[in-house]
Amino acid sequence: MSPITGPMSPVTRSESEPDDPAPAATRSSHTDDGTGGDGTGPGSGPGPGPGSGPGSGHHGTGRGIDSDSDNDNAGVGALLGELSRVAGLPLERGETLPSAVYTSPAFHRLERERIFRGEWLCAGHVDQVASPGDYLRVDLPGDPLVVTRDEDGELHALSRVCRHRFMDVLPPEAAPERGSLKRLTCPYHTWTYKLNGEYAGQLHGAPLMNRVEFDRAACRLPRRRLEVWQGLIMVNADPSAEPLAPQLAGLAERLAPYRLADLAVAYTARWDGVPANWKVAVENGAESYHHLGTHAGTLEPVLPGRDTVLDDCEGRWFTAFMPFAPAAAEALGEDAVRALSDPAALIPGLGEAELSGMLIAGVFPQLVMAFLPTGVTCFRWLPTGPGTHDALATVFVPAAARESEQYGEFLRMSRAQLELVQGEDLIAVRGVQRGLATDPAPSGGRFSHLERPLWQFQRYLASRLTEAVPSDGPPTPGPAA
Repeated sequence: MSPITGPMSPVTRSESEPDDPAPAATRSSHTDDGTGGDGTGPGSGPGPGPGSGPGSGHHGTGRGIDSDSDNDNAGVGALLGELSRVAGLPLERGETLPSAVYTSPAFHRLERERIFRGEWLCAGHVDQVASPGDYLRVDLPGDPLVVTRDEDGELHALSRVCRHRFMDVLPPEAAPERGSLKRLTCPYHTWTYKLNGEYAGQLHGAPLMNRVEFDRAACRLPRRRLEVWQGLIMVNADPSAEPLAPQLAGLAERLAPYRLADLAVAYTARWDGVPANWKVAVENGAESYHHLGTHAGTLEPVLPGRDTVLDDCEGRWFTAFMPFAPAAAEALGEDAVRALSDPAALIPGLGEAELSGMLIAGVFPQLVMAFLPTGVTCFRWLPTGPGTHDALATVFVPAAARESEQYGEFLRMSRAQLELVQGEDLIAVRGVQRGLATDPAPSGGRFSHLERPLWQFQRYLASRLTEAVPSDGPPTPGPAA
């Protein structure tokens, strides 16, 4: 079976590419049809992903919980109680969560505190900060960061908030998303910070401050925990968080043949302000059940959702494999097959199993990866409000592929297919969130066996959100950023 390209293109997006003439600040474009870049989710990259947009309508059950009581601690407590109950059900009796879990401002605040300010989140890939002096601007929920590589090759994750008057030291309006520098200089009052070793983040210079009492040695940008896992840069705002690698040992073994750490970034696409709760996108990206409907004419003929084989996983990660359809090459067309016939397009050393389809792997809370013989696409979803999120998709290819004569054609087809699938997902994403906003009655449905990762996701959410919840008071805050 020939390897295939795949979809991943937004209706409204901004993109950055390493092969641009020079790194540039994130570029945004907006359509005038009112869509505003609403599509999101996987289904892209070097090959067809699991689709993007909200899956199969599995979110909306009101269960009688009134979302108007968001400011009432009892309302949040009721949602958490229902989350705990549903998460405790076996897969064959699994239920959808209350709609208010996807719409409640109070529940959203709890997620921000207990998940996004105390969990390992993907910030990028080592290829994006490959040389000493390189930096990558990263925006996580409520936590603007910069990842840097110092002169000794060590990586650091630092807050971008200046310690003087809280200016963003790398504002997107004026600074490229990626670049190289020796020190961080705040553009407001030119306070400067070191980037090397143990001094990373420490104040280096503050002009005209010699007339005031000022302890320069104690002034430094806050650091974040950082681990490199499979080449992905993972950061955590909680200094006491458990190391990530031991939690993902089984997943690392499953992904080893794809050599993710050795791949190169082809491009990153992003969609800002997608009008759907972040969990809608994660759940969609985690299942292939919706290929039957949403992508019946695009992904299903190439990667039939019905043929998905799900691994029996527990905990915070999952994997599933989708074999290529027997007629996949015919469905793709001669141009796609020709572009992918170049040996440089393939990840070196893959076995027959890896060459026969697509592996989907997810790490909760918000990372889903699509692994194909031609490369990998990593999807990330970052909440910006109870009913909105930003979505990012980074496409990786073998380093040799970027030197191939077929590379330009590969990128063209990847983006074109992406555009097609995202148009389909745009309809679904907006439709699911509109349905959730009506506070629908319980659906009475059950999960398909293809939605096992959603059942796992519920259990993950319960483990992060329902610990130490007072019965008669506000939720206990999680670790501060």
